[in-house]
Amino acid sequence: MSGARENIFPTRMALTNTKLRLKGAQTGHSLLAKKRDALTTRFRAILRKVDEAKRKMGRVMQLASFSLAEVTYATGDISYLVQEQAKTATFRVKARQENVSGVVLPTFEVDRVAGTDFNLTGLGRGGQQVLKSKEVYAKAVETLVELASLQTAFMILDEVIRATNRRVNAIEHVVIPRLENTIKYIMSELDEMDREEFFRLKKVQGKKKRDAQAEDARRAAIAAEADDEEDSAPAFEPPEPTDTNSDLLSSKDADVIF
Repeated sequence: MSGARENIFPTRMALTNTKLRLKGAQTGHSLLAKKRDALTTRFRAILRKVDEAKRKMGRVMQLASFSLAEVTYATGDISYLVQEQAKTATFRVKARQENVSGVVLPTFEVDRVAGTDFNLTGLGRGGQQVLKSKEVYAKAVETLVELASLQTAFMILDEVIRATNRRVNAIEHVVIPRLENTIKYIMSELDEMDREEFFRLKKVQGKKKRDAQAEDARRAAIAAEADDEEDSAPAFEPPEPTDTNSDLLSSKDADVIF
């Protein structure tokens, strides 16, 4: 994409608009890069928490399995008793939202209700093992909800970071080079147009100068021809008086007698 550019008519207005678009693309690239870095930092923190929660979940479920085995050994199968006496939920999950750089992440929290519906379970025998198993499984449920919250945020951040990386790479390697190539193309075309205009003006001025010189030469030639005609024309000489003219003059001068 190094030589790609937009198909645009090279004008100064197009150059201004393209520069503004380039500035906007650079600003958007900077903001998206900052968003990507913030999301990546939060993603790594959640990844560490997910690893810790999974390890904790393995240990808690192991303890819960052992405690259930102890209850079964001490009291026998009590699952039907629990199912009959359970009427309301002891655990409730509340969901809230957390905004991380414009990304909404759901967070789940456990709301444990005090009291229980099967307090009399294990009253005959194995009551201590039942309470212990109850607390261990309560801890397992809390860990499970925490892990579900972290895993959901992990998956959402993973998708958002991938999309943000694609946008950043597209702006960095496609949009910005294309706009820069377009600006270079417009500037080169405008420079070429300026050179053509300068060359045309020089040609026009040269033609005007040649026309003025030719007009001056023509006028000078016309003036020289007029001077030559004046020099070659004969001088005017008045006619000499004749006898007839002298008689007329004398008759005019004589007095007339009636």
